[in-house]
Amino acid sequence: MFESLFVTHSALQAIVIISIVCAVGLMLGKVHLWGISLGVTFVFFAGIVAGHFGVTIDPQMLLFAETFGLALFVYSLGLQVGPGFMSAFRAGGVRLNMLGLAVIALGTVMAVAFAYLFDIPMPDMVGVLCGATTNTPALGASQQTLAQMGLPTAAPALSCAVTYPLGVLGVIIAILLINRLWVRPGDVAAPSRQHENKTFIATLRVQNPGVFDRDLHTVAELTNVPFVVSRLWRDGQVILPSNDTVIREGDRVLVVTSRKDIDTVEAMIGRRESIDWNRDNVDWNAIDSQLVSRRIIITRPEINGKRLGSLRLRNSYGINISRIYRSGMALLATPDLRLQMGDCVVVVGGKPAVEKVEKVLGNAERELNEPNLTAIYIGLVLGLVVGAVPLSLPGITVPVKLGLAGGPIIVGMLIGTYGPRLHLVTYTTQSANLMLRAFGLSLYLACLGLGSGGEFFETAVSGQGALWVVLGFLITLVPTVVVGVAAMRWAKVDFGSTCGMLCGSMANPMALNYANDTVEGEYASVAYATVYPLSMFVRVIVAQLVLMVFL
Repeated sequence: MFESLFVTHSALQAIVIISIVCAVGLMLGKVHLWGISLGVTFVFFAGIVAGHFGVTIDPQMLLFAETFGLALFVYSLGLQVGPGFMSAFRAGGVRLNMLGLAVIALGTVMAVAFAYLFDIPMPDMVGVLCGATTNTPALGASQQTLAQMGLPTAAPALSCAVTYPLGVLGVIIAILLINRLWVRPGDVAAPSRQHENKTFIATLRVQNPGVFDRDLHTVAELTNVPFVVSRLWRDGQVILPSNDTVIREGDRVLVVTSRKDIDTVEAMIGRRESIDWNRDNVDWNAIDSQLVSRRIIITRPEINGKRLGSLRLRNSYGINISRIYRSGMALLATPDLRLQMGDCVVVVGGKPAVEKVEKVLGNAERELNEPNLTAIYIGLVLGLVVGAVPLSLPGITVPVKLGLAGGPIIVGMLIGTYGPRLHLVTYTTQSANLMLRAFGLSLYLACLGLGSGGEFFETAVSGQGALWVVLGFLITLVPTVVVGVAAMRWAKVDFGSTCGMLCGSMANPMALNYANDTVEGEYASVAYATVYPLSMFVRVIVAQLVLMVFL
């Protein structure tokens, strides 16, 4: 029995070996040295050790598990970051992404130059590049390209494994150097600015004669910035306003808008009162006895993808929706906002009306715990189809394919962003998405380590391995320092956002943890989420192009 479980090649033996490698790697990945942990990446090295000691599984099983794990990981990643990526571009993320692309371009040029200067085979150098940038999806894409060209696929995995550890540390060292040598007092943005695009709630007293006796719809057109009035107080009475509600001198209105727009709304309507409604512990139901405020979660699939205005909830039930929480972010409840499964809607109105709206929207939290596997399977199929489509590029004889890494991540981003408009339920809880990603990535890394472990240690201690390590460290350090300093000096990006941009362009979450501990606020995390999707996609394509152009 022992031999059948651990030695003899079979489906059962493959499951046992991969499970053990993943379990050991994940346990060791929780160990922190000098505040740094490799996390799930340690599964890669656990597989290498197992492979070094002669542990093997059936080649077809290895290929299947590696392929499935990579596709599942990148698709789940695209599904999660897609909506944030699209909104980030609309919110000014182009500059950060251009800087991220500069990091990629400089590192790629250095890799190609090193290959010729030191006479290193291009497949080995692409592996060095993937390890130096801690980008396993790009490694998977390069292996797919080599397989299409009829060449061995083991070389990139081996050089990637050798250079990966310093790839993790290199970005942290670069951030440390930039912080110590180049950061000036003005480069660190004030922590309060991190919330400038989030919702802001304030009470305004109507004092501007220009809006006296005008309805709220007209006032909104004059103000020209989005805001919602959820309550209006007049003569000691509370009114639930609509677009047709006329405001008068001395009225008090509860306004919900973005922090950056509150001054504009105040200038149009009147003086802001000192009451702080943005605390976490505000009891909205204690404000007045006539209205209740309730958070309702959208759980009815037929609501998914519809515009808020199309539901006509205010006209039908006499309620107001002041804001909507999605993935922890508060969104302004504008009529053109498309609703998604899992959105948390803040409804204000009379208790009977709010209860009726609750039935319309669902509010059955247990239904959200049901996994929406249809979107996962459909997305995987579409991603693999897109990845298999050959793309002809000028000057390249072999068609480029997005492959297992590029196709699913692009489809995942598109479905995550636009799926609700097609009434495709893409909602998954954050824990479910993280589990899918971790499962796919650990599966891929375990198989990758098992496949390259036989030659790892001999290569690592050889002269060739030492050269790979040095060149990989330079590919990590030089682009991050050069572009990081340029971002602060010429592009006028604050230090926190610069750190996040560097971590995102290098696909390095471990360095992001260090950056978050170094810089106050959410700048680094927001910039990382803005840059990561495009950088991941471009690195996948670049890995293929380098092989096709220079082989």
